[in-house]
Amino acid sequence: MSTAMRHQLVAVTAIALLCCAVAGAQPATPERPNILFIYTDDHSHRTVGAYPESYPWVQTPNLDQLASRGVRFEYAYIGTWCMPSRATLLTGHHQFGVESMRMEGPYPGSTYDPEKAPFWPSVFRQHGYFTAQIGKWHTGTDTGYGRDWDFQIVWNRPKYTETNQNYYYDQPITYQGGKTEVLERYSTDQYTDWAVDLIEGNGRDESKPWYLWLCYGAVHSPFTPADRHMEAYPGIDFDTPADISPPRPGKPDWAQKINFWQRGPNGTPTYGGHSLVSLVRQYHQGVLALDEGISRVLKALDESGQRENTLVIWTSDQGFAWGQHGFRQKVAPYDATIRSPLVISMPGRIPEGAVTPNPVAGVDLVPTIFSFAGIDLPWEMHGEDLTPLLEDPQRAWPHPALLTATGRKYGSDTDTIPTGEDVMHSNVPWYVMLVEGRFKYIRPLINDLEELYDLRADPEELDNLAIKAEHRERLLHMRELAIAELREDGAGFVDGMPAVREVQ
Repeated sequence: MSTAMRHQLVAVTAIALLCCAVAGAQPATPERPNILFIYTDDHSHRTVGAYPESYPWVQTPNLDQLASRGVRFEYAYIGTWCMPSRATLLTGHHQFGVESMRMEGPYPGSTYDPEKAPFWPSVFRQHGYFTAQIGKWHTGTDTGYGRDWDFQIVWNRPKYTETNQNYYYDQPITYQGGKTEVLERYSTDQYTDWAVDLIEGNGRDESKPWYLWLCYGAVHSPFTPADRHMEAYPGIDFDTPADISPPRPGKPDWAQKINFWQRGPNGTPTYGGHSLVSLVRQYHQGVLALDEGISRVLKALDESGQRENTLVIWTSDQGFAWGQHGFRQKVAPYDATIRSPLVISMPGRIPEGAVTPNPVAGVDLVPTIFSFAGIDLPWEMHGEDLTPLLEDPQRAWPHPALLTATGRKYGSDTDTIPTGEDVMHSNVPWYVMLVEGRFKYIRPLINDLEELYDLRADPEELDNLAIKAEHRERLLHMRELAIAELREDGAGFVDGMPAVREVQ
């Protein structure tokens, strides 16, 4: 069966299931909890004090407290950049499985066919949940109001392309699929107010359990802090990343070309006339409003008596590099560029203050949400239900975390791997990444070196074990495992991957 036919069958099955009899309206119960999914943007795990990779001067007391009330995931790979990460979390599929999604018109214009790429919140609506989305929308101009969402206040970034960088002020906000008005207020604060209001019962059917996807735009570029945080973190300092400039021994040819940073008069790395230190300071200042806002949202849960009956998930679409491997961006397959924070909390049901070293992927979150809601999956999904891992965070976990990057292509449009510059996206080639235990494997979808890293012994990913003879057996194992995972999930390009460049 072709990939396109397989995706068509998935879509038909999904639509059929949506027509099945569904549960009537019921308030939240332990078997049908509320679900609060907090989603931040370009937000590295390094900005959060609960993560040991954070700088010692980082102050995020409220996010740290959230981590202390749930399970913190050391290694979470949600996506590679904004749009595919969100597409995954709306479908349960890797980027190559989101059929019909495509970029169209001026960036970031995009579109999709909801019959070929159904979004799962519609299934929750059919099963008696009240579904809501607040904040940034970045997955097609059709936001799904009335089909996927009962309640929606969003900045439709793909539709209003001329304001695509208005992450903090002057956003065109669309209310409940109708009127659109410019929001002049700082977006992080306003999204928080809307979320608190909804949690308190305003604007929703209180007879139903609810699902809220709260999508902050922070801390995406232009990394604008709230006025009240402009003076935060004075006098900070940190070591410059070791491989901010090439050459980078052992890395593939494509990685040798990454060179975003210049040397200032005193040798300090700069970008656009700003020092690395000042840019990292500004980035971290922007996290402070998130720390405050998420605290207010959780306080609303507590004060309304809903905290113990609400599954709280907090993560980001991906991380962001500041000098590591020469980058000032996301997309690339290194922890510095894409690794996200992830905390899942539900006091009384999920252990508190626990940490799991097991790597997980964005596709794993959707089946986990369905499991907690007691709803059967409406179509085949690519991830694993994390419930067993939440019950015992230290248990052996046999499922590797797979992440693929196919540029701006989705679904069967990824079946054929492009060549030349068309295979590059944001200076990075298409790739497959797999993390099993402490080891990460990277296969570029061009004829270049593979990469293999021991994330425990080499967290900065500077020592490529793939070029060392003594690690050949593990390299071959990871290569074969990645191919097996791609086949299992129906990646159309798996048999057309270019040969890897073997080390002589």
